[in-house]
Amino acid sequence: MADKLIIFDTTLRDGEQSPGASMTRDEKLRIARQLERLRVDVIEAGFAASSNGDFECVKAIAEVIKDSTICSLARANDRDISRAAEALKPANSGRLHLFLATSALHMEKKLRMTPDQVFEQAKLATRFARNLMDDIEFSPEDGYRSDPDFLCRVLEAVIAEGATTINVPDTVGYAIPELYGNFIKDLRERIPNSDKAVWSVHCHNDLGMAVANSLAGVKIGGARQVECTINGLGERAGNCSLEEVVMAVKTRKDYFNLEVGIDTRHILAASRMVSQTTGFVVQPNKAVVGANAFAHASGIHQDGVLKARDTYEIMRAEDVGWTANKIVLGKLSGRNAFKQRLQELGVSLDSESEINTAFARFKELADRKSEIFDEDILALVSDESVTNEKEQYGFVSLSQHSETGERPHATIVFTVEGKEVKGESDGNGPVDASLKAIETHVKSGAEMVLYSVNAISGSTESQGEVTVRLQNSGRVVNGVGADPDIVVASAKAYLHALNKLQSKADRVAAQG
Repeated sequence: MADKLIIFDTTLRDGEQSPGASMTRDEKLRIARQLERLRVDVIEAGFAASSNGDFECVKAIAEVIKDSTICSLARANDRDISRAAEALKPANSGRLHLFLATSALHMEKKLRMTPDQVFEQAKLATRFARNLMDDIEFSPEDGYRSDPDFLCRVLEAVIAEGATTINVPDTVGYAIPELYGNFIKDLRERIPNSDKAVWSVHCHNDLGMAVANSLAGVKIGGARQVECTINGLGERAGNCSLEEVVMAVKTRKDYFNLEVGIDTRHILAASRMVSQTTGFVVQPNKAVVGANAFAHASGIHQDGVLKARDTYEIMRAEDVGWTANKIVLGKLSGRNAFKQRLQELGVSLDSESEINTAFARFKELADRKSEIFDEDILALVSDESVTNEKEQYGFVSLSQHSETGERPHATIVFTVEGKEVKGESDGNGPVDASLKAIETHVKSGAEMVLYSVNAISGSTESQGEVTVRLQNSGRVVNGVGADPDIVVASAKAYLHALNKLQSKADRVAAQG
């Protein structure tokens, strides 16, 4: 019998720590539902003690998700643990995830605690958590750079206090696969009660080895849980990529001899949903979910694939969702077909009025382009959720004029707290003019650090998806907008980013 590899998804917690990747409650719920469809074993829904908003997100996800274990991160103190446990009360299956730094560098410079103090706090926090919940995970932050003797002492103690999962993070992406695998193996061999807990790996991608390190932790170290995110989303260079780990284990079962419970047919939909929600575009040559992942340009490769797919393809595109839906919706498609497609894409709208509003937007889009693809629907619903949020700024209309030899000019009408205002400006191009027209009223003082355009599907009729990243007073936010008119999409994205800058939600950064 092959062992089960537990897939722990932290897109909604660690993934959200990417600068600008913060998500609203509704966006998190939509992604959580897709992760449940994907049959993810554990969903880390957030860091409940970091803000009231995060608490409400964790609680909301715990209320609606029934088939996955819902987890909340907590620092190793009573307040954080109590807050997380309260948020997890509605969950069918809940997990408290405690973390406390154990490397000499972190203990001295960040915690300003002695090793003995850290040891006592880890032990007491785990004991406190175990009295509130049965499923307890403990992570020694910066574990890979910790002294092995001290780490053994801490981990033996927290297992004795009731920790059921031990996660050893490579918090800064410093590890090398063989060394990391042996590090996990040595810990498990040295700690007398190591068999009383499931061992887990959590690797960051700073040196581009997060997936390789995680798999080494599994194969060499004997870990049976991998912590990962959709598209490898995460701060700095990102986290271990869920889709890559899952498909590596499934494709090379001859080597790993492990079972994963993931329904891989929903991988692509999850990837697109996370990308369009956060504005973090998936690179075309990204493994498994990139646009070129199953494309063959070389004549020799094309000939081989036509004769026998397995000459150059080690996975089937349809197994990860690439060809799951052949039916393309259009302006003659009815409400039921649209509703059915939403369900297939894992999108759940809360009321009939929301479905009706989304369907009206779909029909409006169908009048402007002949074929509506899944990517269009996800962008449409994502755009709808942005529009429905309590927002300070809302897009109404835009007109712009540009011709060779003339300086472009734009006029935009948008709402400020529900009241329409009009702005006009020239610019270096129609997009520049449109965004400057917004700023004539807003005067945000924000610096644009990223402007990105992505075609949602592959034709000149495609919707354009624009990501705008703004920075102001230390805050970094992403705004996303979609429209067949790329200038309109740019204005929507800019207003979305401005709305996020207005949000006063405070967050406590945490690593694991």
